[in-house]
Amino acid sequence: MTQSKIAVDLILKNLAESTEKTKDRARKASEVLLGDLETDLATTPYEVVYKEDRVKLKYYRPPEPKGGTPLLVVYALINRETMLDLQPGRSVVQTFLDNGLDVYMVDWGYPTRKDQYLTIDDHVNGYMDNAVDFIRKAHGLEQVNLMGICMGGAFSVIYSALHPEKIQNLITTVTPSNFDTDKGLLHIWMKRTSADRMAECYRNMPGDLMNLGFLLLNPARLIIDKYVGFMENMDNRDFVENFVRMEKWIFDSPDVPGATFKQFIEDCYRKNLLIQSRLEVGGQRVDLEKLTMPLLNIYGRYDHLVPPEACDKLTAAVGSEDTEDLCLDTGHIGIYVSSKFQREFAPKIVQWLGERERTVSAPKKTKKAAGSKGKGKKGQKTDAAASEHQQAG
Repeated sequence: MTQSKIAVDLILKNLAESTEKTKDRARKASEVLLGDLETDLATTPYEVVYKEDRVKLKYYRPPEPKGGTPLLVVYALINRETMLDLQPGRSVVQTFLDNGLDVYMVDWGYPTRKDQYLTIDDHVNGYMDNAVDFIRKAHGLEQVNLMGICMGGAFSVIYSALHPEKIQNLITTVTPSNFDTDKGLLHIWMKRTSADRMAECYRNMPGDLMNLGFLLLNPARLIIDKYVGFMENMDNRDFVENFVRMEKWIFDSPDVPGATFKQFIEDCYRKNLLIQSRLEVGGQRVDLEKLTMPLLNIYGRYDHLVPPEACDKLTAAVGSEDTEDLCLDTGHIGIYVSSKFQREFAPKIVQWLGERERTVSAPKKTKKAAGSKGKGKKGQKTDAAASEHQQAG
């Protein structure tokens, strides 16, 4: 029997080359990690123009204002609005400013123990309404444009239904409105969560506890894969800087006022009152038929927190004849921070608002766009393909 020969020389050569490459990567990684890194968030200049309790209203002045209707952005109570201004070159805020929009953004701040009794009514008919009135007075206008994100999107839907005379156009992004779905582990968990006990125990829901829950929704990707990816790219300065920015944003997690958390779980996740126009806020019924202003509803196909099934029924439930659904092939955060989606998400909003700024006196139904995947009762559904971007989506 002929004994097979092993290419020992070739094996040793490949091993030596691999060792040399590993040493080189380790040296470069040391230079990157021990050197100066630019990891600041929210570097776009702004001015705090209104403050009430813990809540601030930021104003971003465009370099070349177009004088149109200002846009108020309302983020969720969970995590921070700084995600919309992650870094130069990947900033939703900067894109808005570059297109001449006057941008206002609510900074919910960090709740303290005294905030535990604040309800959805306090946030919507209190802080949000005061911010809208401030902007209306500052610009001498009757209406503003409103853009809501995630839980802030739900607040924006509620606000627009209760104060439709103050909103010219409404934009909802990754906004849950239909909670009667088992798509996504979060919806399953929340329906089985004892909000009463948690609010009683913690007063305000700890941001760190909620963050842990979000990570456990997809631990393989959000915990293991993410850090494996970091190890594989830690010799790349741009990658490391972006990674650190995302980590800083992810773990900057304010608590959520206990009464608001309890009401959102009970009335939305458990009873699904919002999409049925049965939700009551401040003694008033939130009737979605009163949403007669143009509505743009954007969500992510691969969103593990707010799946499409939680978003895509809103346009059919409102009273507006000018509605559009836009489903992007990305996740919950990728819509805002993916470099590829920077060329689709914010520019789409700018274009959509611009078209309605010119035709505000005569709103019309949106025409079915090329690539549409179907049309609802009052609007259209559009798909835009793009890739996920690291852990962010």
